[in-house]
Amino acid sequence: MTALAVERRPAPSPPPISVNGTIISRAAITREVQYHPAATPAASFRLAAEALVLRELLLQEARHRSVEAARQVDGKGRRETEEEALIRALVEREVRVPEPQPDELRRYYHANLAKFRSPDIVEARHILVAAPASDAAAYAAARAKAEAMARLLAAAPDSFGELARLHSDCASAGEGGVLGQIVPGETTPEFEAALAAMTEGETTSSPVATRYGFHLIRIDRLIPGTVLPFDAVAPRIAAYLAERARRLATAQYMARLVSRARIAGMTMAGAEAYRVS
Repeated sequence: MTALAVERRPAPSPPPISVNGTIISRAAITREVQYHPAATPAASFRLAAEALVLRELLLQEARHRSVEAARQVDGKGRRETEEEALIRALVEREVRVPEPQPDELRRYYHANLAKFRSPDIVEARHILVAAPASDAAAYAAARAKAEAMARLLAAAPDSFGELARLHSDCASAGEGGVLGQIVPGETTPEFEAALAAMTEGETTSSPVATRYGFHLIRIDRLIPGTVLPFDAVAPRIAAYLAERARRLATAQYMARLVSRARIAGMTMAGAEAYRVS
């Protein structure tokens, strides 16, 4: 039998990426990849290539406009490179960021009142029956003990403090289970969910399981959060809107540079949306 030799040709190399005639080497892109994690190596490589294209565009523009910049030091003592200083100075000079106006601040405030509401404060107490999940028998016994106390509390809610002193495995036992004031994020998700479903003066009807064991919970006082006044949050809104405007203006400026440039070897996303004549 005669075997036919099959000629295998190497896959063609991708065309080099260039910006107005300046080549961006694959080696440079490979070094940049570490700063652009993505779902796949190909996606990470593309993000790195886009970042270097934009960097090259900015440096070319800075040199074209004869931008000069002194290298600055950040709050951690890190000094800019000469290229970083040029890019920063170019963007500061060329990107115009409008200052947010008072009526704009108020519109944002009234449209986002939930963002400016202080959290609810709960004054609660609990009884903890510690339960190692790795020990099935001990875990079942702890559940049974907690369920028995839940039945006692259903019949005599005012005995919560005494039961906590006698049976709680938490350091708060000596204080009758008092945990003090609690705001969202300070307890486990399961404990927090139970608090959110309760009202002032209520005691859980069944134990709440967390990684620490089983809890019986009582809310002594519920202090609803309030919406902070506009004057108290206006500086925060102004800073947020200014930063948002800066990011948008910078993106638009970058896109205009992309739309005017001769970029070979890849297509930059978003360039067509901001193409200028």
